[in-house]
Amino acid sequence: MAEYFINKGVNKPAEFKGLQSQYLFIFAGGLLGTFVIFIVMYLAGINQWVCIFSGLVLAFTVIWLTFSLNRKFGRFGLMKVQATRTFPRRIINRRSIPRLFTYKRKGAV
Repeated sequence: MAEYFINKGVNKPAEFKGLQSQYLFIFAGGLLGTFVIFIVMYLAGINQWVCIFSGLVLAFTVIWLTFSLNRKFGRFGLMKVQATRTFPRRIINRRSIPRLFTYKRKGAV
């Protein structure tokens, strides 16, 4: 008789070395950007050791920033921070002041 294994990873976020969900995309995009900057610098004729050193510094900075964001905000925290920026700071009421304090009957329309 055949054995069937149950997938116990259903409804869990994608995770790699402790990085969760959107931080994986930030990590991959940052390292890809670092690689592109390295290639452009190398093709521009900048010294090879300067390119390597700046590429390593940028890569370590991307790694450090991504893991610190993951540690600070968690799985959904970065999305919550972005959502608070789009939330209106104040509510504008354009009615005149006397009209705000008039009594409105329940049956009246």
